[in-house]
Amino acid sequence: MSSGKKKAHRGYWIFIKTQIVLIVLILLAVAYYFIGGYAKTIKELHNDALEKVYGTTSDVFRNNETSLCYDADGELISVLKGDRDVYYLTYENIPSYVLSAFVSTEDRKFYKHIGVDFQAIARAAWAAVRNGEITQGASTITQQLARNVFLNYDKTWQRKVEEIFIALELERVYSKNDILEFYVNNIYFANGYYGIEAAAKGYFNTEASKLSLSQIAFLCSIPNNPSLYDPLTNMENTLSRRDRVLQAMYDEGYISMADLKNATEEEITLNQPESVKNDYLETYTYYCAVRALMADAGFEFKTEFSSEEEQETYEELYDIYYSEYQMKLYTEGYRIYTSLDVDVQEELQSALDEELADVDDDVDDDGIYELQGSATCIDNTTGRVVAIVGGRDQGIAGYTLNRAYQSFRQPGSAIKPLIVYTPALENGYTPDSVVVDEKIEDGPSNANGTYLGEITLRYAVAHSTNTIAWKLFDELTPEVGLSYLLKMNFSHIDEEDYRLPSALGGFTTGVSSLEMASAYATIENGGMYREPTCIVKITDSDGNTVLETTQDETEIYGENAARMMTSMLQSVIKTGTGKGLGIDGISCAGKTGTTNDNKDGWFVGYSYYYTTAVWVGYDTPQKLPGLSGATYPGKIWHNFMEVIHEGLTNVKFKDYISYDIDNETVPGVVEDEEEDTQEETTTYSNETSNETTQNNTTDNTETEEDTSEEEEEVVEDEGEEDTIDSESEEESTTT
Repeated sequence: MSSGKKKAHRGYWIFIKTQIVLIVLILLAVAYYFIGGYAKTIKELHNDALEKVYGTTSDVFRNNETSLCYDADGELISVLKGDRDVYYLTYENIPSYVLSAFVSTEDRKFYKHIGVDFQAIARAAWAAVRNGEITQGASTITQQLARNVFLNYDKTWQRKVEEIFIALELERVYSKNDILEFYVNNIYFANGYYGIEAAAKGYFNTEASKLSLSQIAFLCSIPNNPSLYDPLTNMENTLSRRDRVLQAMYDEGYISMADLKNATEEEITLNQPESVKNDYLETYTYYCAVRALMADAGFEFKTEFSSEEEQETYEELYDIYYSEYQMKLYTEGYRIYTSLDVDVQEELQSALDEELADVDDDVDDDGIYELQGSATCIDNTTGRVVAIVGGRDQGIAGYTLNRAYQSFRQPGSAIKPLIVYTPALENGYTPDSVVVDEKIEDGPSNANGTYLGEITLRYAVAHSTNTIAWKLFDELTPEVGLSYLLKMNFSHIDEEDYRLPSALGGFTTGVSSLEMASAYATIENGGMYREPTCIVKITDSDGNTVLETTQDETEIYGENAARMMTSMLQSVIKTGTGKGLGIDGISCAGKTGTTNDNKDGWFVGYSYYYTTAVWVGYDTPQKLPGLSGATYPGKIWHNFMEVIHEGLTNVKFKDYISYDIDNETVPGVVEDEEEDTQEETTTYSNETSNETTQNNTTDNTETEEDTSEEEEEVVEDEGEEDTIDSESEEESTTT
């Protein structure tokens, strides 16, 4: 027998064996179907699908229910509307390139199947068996339409089966053109835009009929994963997928090689209309609402991962859930009740704008101020956010970056109470513990290379002595110190942060003002953490409660350690680096923070009533002469807190418990202005500003020249030590 005949013969028997295996599998599946009792369930799903399809008209594909947001007083602050009805296009008015783009990328057999591509389902099932997990999609355009309009995104076999039934029935009732029309008008293009017309107006300020081929492919890239391909936050991702969409259109014969080349080379420039504007209060509300809905659906948020693979899997799942519930936010007719106070919001925005108004008004290519700031204010009674400012107010439409929760920057010395001092207080130290300020080999230097010898821990905190923070962090270990941040859901703790420079705020990525405010609010709350949010409850349009937030508490620090930390942070404002920033007639505590070369400035502080965190710096880090925690950030904090505390009665912080030499408990308090006076006039008479220092370490850090002279003009003899600056100079954001 020739080799060719042998191959044919062998191929024939492989085919026969394959068919036999398939028949056996089908028989087993049928047996399992009936014996397992699933026949009744599937019949019910089929009946439900029939009711959904035949019990409605084509108007169901135009429906859209507006969601509303309310402030703490019940006043309407935002309307979330998908605008499907307003921008609905009939099939004849949909650009042909839009149709071919979706068919090429989402369902190449669209015109051949009956609503379901059974071969694709079989391939996906077989891949799942081989890989042990679902790695391929198998949904047709008709199935996606069924899911978007009639179902949800539950990962259950029941939902998938009903999706198939609905898709089959849709194809019986409607034509292919009808289904494409419904699909194109219901698909989500991120940022509240449903349908190609809404996306065209929202991103390019024009009609879909006037879009270029490149712009159409660009927009048709978004629905595949609205978070990953959101052009406002991930432009490079969107452009890369645009090119893949264009290639698919060429491969399927919808465009020529010349079309492909020209469209790929075309530059994409967004042009959002002036009417599109989400301010900082609104963007944070939407973010919190989506996450609250995700949590209510059972999604578990994580900040720690055992491997990169685990983190990647989590982030992919996060994007899927976030996209789904973001869509619901714009279509389900929710009533969202928040803790946000519009009056407090206006005061916080004004305080930030006014303080930075005459400092630097340079703008970037988009007309956005280069010098920026962010701030978050939390109500200490509830643990909820009452005001959040993500940047300077310019009234520019469509600019939605909210730095208060989307940008992460080096915290400087403001991080010390969270990962060094309060943990140290839990491990036996007290405000009166004597520590030694001395030169550390390969460690940070103090201002002008001077060291003060024996000092109290209270003094080290008040004057932000770097050497003490470094030694205590080394004693605790970075693993222990950073564990406190992870328990408070700080989201950008990198494995490279487990090193000693983190004691001074030298992080790989950094922290947000929202995270810092919630962490300091934890200290004020006796060490009990409450996850920050502005959501009180969400109802449906009929007033039925969908969810309520309970602000559960988690113990992070021991109560007495937290009270001692508060006492020492009072000294920061009374006699230390934050001297002069106190609130008239109100007990308060706080901490300054400054990074190398004066690139980032922080002030985080609290009273009994409120905790507020303020950051000032450039979006692209650069030196700002005169910037320290006590200057622009401190003044913003002071001016804002003064206003919102007007008319409030002073409530003093609770005393901590200390121990005398006979191990008897005695209350520990701050003696107003007398605590450090004697030490300052004797042992520490040569105190100089520590606002910026030389840091000499072996942990990939820079050696900074002492630049304290500039700051001494602003903050006389009161300063804080500088931090190790991150190597990354780019701003990090998350959505």
